[in-house]
Amino acid sequence: MDPVFVLAVVLIVAVLIFDYTNGFHDAANIIASVIASRAMTPVQAVLVVGCCEFLGPLLGGTAVANTIGTFVDLADVPHLDSLLILLCGLFGATAWNLFTWWRGLPSSSSHALVGGLAGTVAVAVGMDHVVWGFAELARGHVTGVAKVILALLLSPLIGFWAGYGIHRAMRLLLSRARPSLNQGLRNAQFLTAAGLGFAHGANDAQKSMGILTLVLLLGGFIDRFEVPPWVMVASAASLTLGILSGGWRIVRTLGFAIYKVRPLHALDSQLASTAVILSASMIGAPVSTTHVVATSIMGIGASERPRAVRWAKAGEIAVTWVVTVPGAALTAILFHAILRAAMAPFGSIQ
Repeated sequence: MDPVFVLAVVLIVAVLIFDYTNGFHDAANIIASVIASRAMTPVQAVLVVGCCEFLGPLLGGTAVANTIGTFVDLADVPHLDSLLILLCGLFGATAWNLFTWWRGLPSSSSHALVGGLAGTVAVAVGMDHVVWGFAELARGHVTGVAKVILALLLSPLIGFWAGYGIHRAMRLLLSRARPSLNQGLRNAQFLTAAGLGFAHGANDAQKSMGILTLVLLLGGFIDRFEVPPWVMVASAASLTLGILSGGWRIVRTLGFAIYKVRPLHALDSQLASTAVILSASMIGAPVSTTHVVATSIMGIGASERPRAVRWAKAGEIAVTWVVTVPGAALTAILFHAILRAAMAPFGSIQ
C-alpha cells in the first residue's frame, strides 16, 4: 500500500483527534461562566453550546483556515516527509492539550498548534520553510506566523478591555435595577452562550480545517488550497463532540478561580468574548478563546473590584500562555525524532 496514502489517513485521524481535544479543552471557556452564574445546568450548557459549535465552522467562512494552512511552506518537500512533519506537529499540539487539561490549566490550543508545526518544520527542513511574515509586517502587510502571533498577543488585551468597558456600561445602565433582574440576566445567557459557542466554532474548527486541507494538498489529493465541504463537516463534528465531552477541570479555573462570577458578569463576559472572537474570525485571525474569555473575566473584575480578582491565578495563566509555544514545539520535535527513525524504511525522511 502507498505509504503516502497511509500516512495521509493517519494524519486526517490525528487532525480530528486534535480537534476533539481542542473541543473538550475549550468547552470550559464557553460554559464556565454560564455554570458559575447558575444560568444553566452543565447538561443544558453543553447541549446549547454544542449545537452552535457545529454551525460555526459551516457558516463562518474559511479565512482562519487559510491563515493556518499557509504559515508553513512545504511545497518543495517530498510528500512523505511533509506529511510526517505535519503529523509530528499535531502530536506535539495534542500532547500539550492533554497535559494542560490534566493540570487544569486554560492554555491555548492555537498556541500549541502554531508551536508544534513551526517547531517541527524549522528543525526538519529549515527556518526558511516557515512563513514568518515579520519582514512583511514592517511594511504593513500582516501574514504568516507574524499574523498568528499578533492575533494571539492582541486578542487577550482586547478581551480584557472589552470586558472592562462592557461591564462598566452595563452597571451604569442597570444601576437602579432590582435584584429580581438576575433571573432575566440568566435567561439572556442562553443567547449569549449560544453566540459564544458559534464564535468559538467559527474560529477554532477552522484551524483543523486548514491543516486537513494542507494534508490533502501536500499528499497530492487536491490541486490547490481550497477547503472541501467534507473537511468542514468533519472538523465541525469533531470539535462539537469534544465540547459535548466537557472540560470540567478548567471550568473551575475560569468560573471560580479568577473572579466570583454572578449573572451580570457572565453575560458581559460572553458578550465581550463573542465580539472579539467573531471579529477575529472575519479577518482570518486565529485567536485563543481560552485567553479571550479569561481576560474578559479579569477585565470585568478589574472594573468592579480589582482587589477581588485573583491575580495569582491570572499570573499562572500568563505563564502557561508564555510556555505553550516552546513547550508544544519541543514536544513535536521529540515526536519527529522518534517517527523519523520509524519511517526511514519507507523513503527519504528529513
